[in-house]
Amino acid sequence: MWKTLALSASFALIAQTALAQNAAAQPQCNDRKQVLDLLAEKYKEAPVAAGVTNNGGLVEVLTDAKGGTWTIIVTTPQGVSCLVAAGEGWRKMDQIALDPAA
Repeated sequence: MWKTLALSASFALIAQTALAQNAAAQPQCNDRKQVLDLLAEKYKEAPVAAGVTNNGGLVEVLTDAKGGTWTIIVTTPQGVSCLVAAGEGWRKMDQIALDPAA
């Protein structure tokens, strides 16, 4: 359970930080299905991780099967998805057990 909470908190922090940094930039948003279809078609990406923010947003990490490209999107409860970050060289990491006493 701690792993899930830590992962969700990490996604929420990344999403909020990236959105704040890109507030002045034109957001790239569209209907979630259209965003997922575009990423699947153009980059062969599919969701590999997800978490829900405290305001009900869905944060998703998508990557291709080989980890060549990755994208992070945030979807509002109304179904609008916005690009938060994208890049290359996604690597899956082993989860680290958190010490609940820390």
